[in-house]
Amino acid sequence: MLRLTRNCCVARSYAGFAYSYKSAQAHIAGRPARAQNQAMNNLLLNAVDRYAAAHAEPSGMAITPFDGLSTMRLTAPNELQHSIQKPLVCLVLQGAKQVTIGKEPLELRPGNSMLISADLPAVSQIVSASEQEPYLAIALELDLSVLTDLTTAMEGAPVQNGALVQTKPTQKELITTALRMMELLDKPESIPILQAQLVREMHYWLLVGEHGPAIRRLGWPDAHVRRVARAVSVLRTDYAKSLSVEQLASSAGMSPSSFFNHFRKVTTLSPLQFQKKLRLIEARRLMLTGGSTASHAAFTVGYESVSQFTREYRRMFGLPPAQETQEAKRKAHAG
Repeated sequence: MLRLTRNCCVARSYAGFAYSYKSAQAHIAGRPARAQNQAMNNLLLNAVDRYAAAHAEPSGMAITPFDGLSTMRLTAPNELQHSIQKPLVCLVLQGAKQVTIGKEPLELRPGNSMLISADLPAVSQIVSASEQEPYLAIALELDLSVLTDLTTAMEGAPVQNGALVQTKPTQKELITTALRMMELLDKPESIPILQAQLVREMHYWLLVGEHGPAIRRLGWPDAHVRRVARAVSVLRTDYAKSLSVEQLASSAGMSPSSFFNHFRKVTTLSPLQFQKKLRLIEARRLMLTGGSTASHAAFTVGYESVSQFTREYRRMFGLPPAQETQEAKRKAHAG
């Protein structure tokens, strides 16, 4: 049987996975196409389950040595999570997740891939996960330089349509490429040599697949979404600093008025709102996982007034910072 139990997955070494992967490939080759796809999906699921069970942080995420590649494993539904997502593709393998970006809720289930083609504020929650069937997913951040190189090589015209976030059935080429990425984790000395070609291959399949219209515009350096991305990079790096619209517009190579309008269109937020979310999300992380006090977190992320920080924190997360920290500690002790 190709699909391994979770305990067996965790117990075996990753070298064992490499052997079973090659053996399974030979066994799968003679099957009908649909059965081959399901079998490869099961291999990827087991590889992600094994790796994440061994390396995941308390949040369920495991950052791999492969640049931009991460896995997620949770054994129970979680609370609402606030984030500003980077452009990425996420393959859901087991369980279910709800994501709200803007006003549009999306539900991700096994067999779906979600593409986010801009830096967007998101509220997400794992809604289906258990010890027997944990939520499992694998995600890869998009590399804009690779997209530019591929788009130029493919000589395609810029495509302006396509939603900034969308879900589609996961094409088999994405599954097989992701599986080879996971297999490479068993050979860490090979990652610096081979990861670039696998990243390029993944981006290629995204460009020629159903996600193509949404992702292709990222391959054109002068596209508005790419210009906005340059300003977003500045905000992510210097979120604690005072940044004017004029400074950000200059980094994007746009006039202030044009930049403001396009920034809001791409990210759904104004530059100030975007920076505020970055600050609040980081402050929350400092308090809940780093043990910071509310005042220390507020000043660290750039607030000059603790009272203003508290008001805005409560507006975004539903509780004032001190109360949420106490509630998190209570749940940790109860667990």
